[in-house]
Amino acid sequence: LKVSCSPRLHLFDQKCGGTVGAIMTCPLEVLKTRLQSSGLTLRPVFQVQLGTFNGAGVIRPGPVTPGLLQVLRSILEKEGPKSLFRGLGPNLVGVAPSRAIYFAAYSKSKETFNGIFVPNSGIVHMSSAGFAAFVTNSLMNPIWMVKTRMQLERKARGEKKMNALQCARYVYKTEGMRGFYRGLTASYAGISETMICFLIYETLKKYLVRSRFTTPDTDTEKGASDFLGLMVAAAFAKGCASCIAYPHEVIRTRLREEGSKYKYFFQTARLVAVEEGYAAFYRGLIPQLIRQIPNTAIVLSTYELIVHLLGEPSK
Repeated sequence: LKVSCSPRLHLFDQKCGGTVGAIMTCPLEVLKTRLQSSGLTLRPVFQVQLGTFNGAGVIRPGPVTPGLLQVLRSILEKEGPKSLFRGLGPNLVGVAPSRAIYFAAYSKSKETFNGIFVPNSGIVHMSSAGFAAFVTNSLMNPIWMVKTRMQLERKARGEKKMNALQCARYVYKTEGMRGFYRGLTASYAGISETMICFLIYETLKKYLVRSRFTTPDTDTEKGASDFLGLMVAAAFAKGCASCIAYPHEVIRTRLREEGSKYKYFFQTARLVAVEEGYAAFYRGLIPQLIRQIPNTAIVLSTYELIVHLLGEPSK
């Protein structure tokens, strides 16, 4: 199963797949961002704690994080369904160039690292993925910053909300150019997620080839098992990597909040741990994982389908 395609076709595939995925999973991303933020209203509960000197229980208040459905209901009731698609504009604007930059950097760095390490080894895939993520994050952070700010904006039904251009102007006016790069250090920390994801994915792809789910040296047509195998491999790899590296996402969202007390990566991590406990680093993980499965499936299936239908004949 081998399809050779022009670079333009690959860019077109990535743009289509990324656009469809961004639209379909935008509500989940908004819910994830809201759950990660410090502005989330924690519901107080009273717990009875035993173990005092006289053996009596002590009633102490403790905060409980609202669940996914509670946050969803709150957004629908107070802000309206359109708020579930806040930040979609910057996301659609950034998805094509970010993917183009990423895969171009990955491909180029992979050629370089193949000349340094054992060709196509795990260290090559990890190093290439890490370098590509570094370049992409550095160039695209301003767009993702605007997207996050739009998703965090809370305004009731009927109140005018800022569009992407107005949000960008506001950030520049209040914080200057540095404001567009808030959260960049957390994004750099998140490179580990990309490296882990690619390592797992490339390993699974090799396994699929050996298992004859794909046959790169023949001209056979793609079957359902080929698409399904690659989709499952990508979803599994991304899911594992997300669970391992997820805390950086919470830190990044906190750093991008307007007028917050969070200033630097480690300072933010310390404040979250001290004030909210280590469990706070995994707030929003459920919608993140739910989002990864359909997003990965949509992006990969769209990509593979377009390559299959429009790709040049195998040679």
